[in-house]
Amino acid sequence: MSGVSLAVAPRTDPDETKTTTAPTTTKSQQTAVGGVMGSLRVIELQLVAFIMVFSVSGLVPLLDLVFPAFASAYLIVLSRLVFPAHGSTTESLEIFRGSRLFRLYVILGTTFGLFLPLAYVLGGFARGDDHAVRSATPHLFLLSFQILTENIISGLSLFSPPVRALVPLLYTVRRIFVIIDWIQDVWMNKTLPANAQFQMLISSLIAQDVAWYWFGKSLAVANLVYFSINLFGFLIPRFLPRAFERYFRQREEIRAKMAEDKHSAAASGASPADKKAD
Repeated sequence: MSGVSLAVAPRTDPDETKTTTAPTTTKSQQTAVGGVMGSLRVIELQLVAFIMVFSVSGLVPLLDLVFPAFASAYLIVLSRLVFPAHGSTTESLEIFRGSRLFRLYVILGTTFGLFLPLAYVLGGFARGDDHAVRSATPHLFLLSFQILTENIISGLSLFSPPVRALVPLLYTVRRIFVIIDWIQDVWMNKTLPANAQFQMLISSLIAQDVAWYWFGKSLAVANLVYFSINLFGFLIPRFLPRAFERYFRQREEIRAKMAEDKHSAAASGASPADKKAD
């Protein structure tokens, strides 16, 4: 969701292909971490189908329903006309090299952005809190499409690095506005009964209501903080420039190789003529 499907594997640079084999312990650690992230992706995909059930129930505004179709069409146009793929490549399709700290950052975002909001929506259904369900479902809807899109294109060479990097960027920008609406909804439009503080002292049920009330508020703020940091601290200054850097480097390498092949073909074509002249 922060580019997780595009950024969790080590980035392969041309000068790294000739390095010696890593120690066995390092490989084992990388395999273990990769297995955890792979399992996380499977869980996310399973949750996507579950979230879509809520998305078709009239809880998502029309603009958010249309946005994935617009984003997908825009990405396809970019991949065909502006940033076409350079063809097959031996390099890894991952854009950003993810360290252990970065993986922890991604898991933290998955927890605050996906699992806890999902629990909040399910809890809203169980408690009959339609307000909580309606406020958090648009965010989950857009996030489900982002995860689905990232997982689809992360393993396809048909999409160039800039196009793949724009997936989390576009969805994160839109979701920040949705989260702002979520915050406004739970902080401005949802209130506790006037005697809730007094009743909380004598009733555990009211205490649960108060805890649920502040859980919704805190969760909305946590999502705004995390995804704002993700957008302005990672996607724009680091992730997107890395994608463009890799794209233009590949283009220059292909152009240089084509020029070299053309020069070689021209030289081999001139050699028979030189021998006949002799």
